[in-house]
Amino acid sequence: MIIEERELETIDVYVNVGPQHPATHGVFRMVLRVDGELVVDLEPVIGYLHRGAEKLSENCDYRQALAFQDRTEYLAQFNAELCYVIAVEKLMGLEVPERAEYIRVILTELNRIASHLMFMGAFSADLGVFGTLFMYAFRERERMLDLFEEISGDRMMYSYFRVGGLAWDVPENFVERTRWMVKEARQGIADIDGLLTENEVFLARTRGIGTITAEQAIDWGFSGPMLRASGVRHDLRRAEPYSIYDRLEFDIPVGDRGDVYDRYMVRLEEMRQSARIIDQCLDQMPEDGPIVAPDLKRVLRPPAGEVYMRAENPRGEYGIYLVSKGADKPYRLKIRSPSFCHLAALRDMTIGHYLADAVLILGSVDIVLCEVDR
Repeated sequence: MIIEERELETIDVYVNVGPQHPATHGVFRMVLRVDGELVVDLEPVIGYLHRGAEKLSENCDYRQALAFQDRTEYLAQFNAELCYVIAVEKLMGLEVPERAEYIRVILTELNRIASHLMFMGAFSADLGVFGTLFMYAFRERERMLDLFEEISGDRMMYSYFRVGGLAWDVPENFVERTRWMVKEARQGIADIDGLLTENEVFLARTRGIGTITAEQAIDWGFSGPMLRASGVRHDLRRAEPYSIYDRLEFDIPVGDRGDVYDRYMVRLEEMRQSARIIDQCLDQMPEDGPIVAPDLKRVLRPPAGEVYMRAENPRGEYGIYLVSKGADKPYRLKIRSPSFCHLAALRDMTIGHYLADAVLILGSVDIVLCEVDR
């Protein structure tokens, strides 16, 4: 018998992940072209959650438009609200009472911790260690959401900040309860750190995966933890201080490789720095005083002009571009989404890695699809 040797033909396979898939963390789709288990191409597909939030905001008055910020950044609502109200306040030349400024910063930093805890819990599912780590993260996050609900009346869409201050004052036990919560959060962060940071399997799965250099991160328009993980020490709270951040001391954690592991580590340390900021705010905050600017009219009509306000949100630079024609509604409202820029680089981060790594790389970006699609 004569055996004829032949070279078998191989073809690449296309794998659809999403738009309804647990690993995509929202209504997002990525089309992977794989050679065996190796990713050779990736196409991110967005737009499934486009609701016209910007145009809807332009058809609301300045107070009503606040609600769309919560629904755009639904994991860091206080942070999105803060950026919007400061933009309107800049247009109007409003000075916010000191007590309101401190309460705003305390809540936005608590929201930053809650957002990063959500990342930790979801990331554990991507890793395949859903149980203990997920419970550690959500134990602390639930305590914060209970406080947010007590203050605002809602667990998700708070609409608590107002142009010129706050909707109403915080509960009488706010300071004591927040101090206790920060103490518990520090323990929760330590639990996550002890379980994951030096875990050999975690190190093997994340070190050198999805690497982006500092130069590439800047070229792609990265911001927030994604930028800092690549070694760029940039934080808008320090570079362009807003609210009362110029009175507060905190460090800016950075990575050295720009891989999945560094993105995890930067967020882990950011939670500790947020706790440090909250402690300072509680020490400095006036015990009483007004929580909204005086003599505010019921209908806000900022003078004609334009303004761009950007803030350091948990996912990076969240920006609000506002144009006023002197009416009671914004003439133009444009949202700058950090996750949109990060998803643009997903293809470059993933090609050359294995299919299982693609899930971790996407998880490390920590996207919010409503913020991407708007």
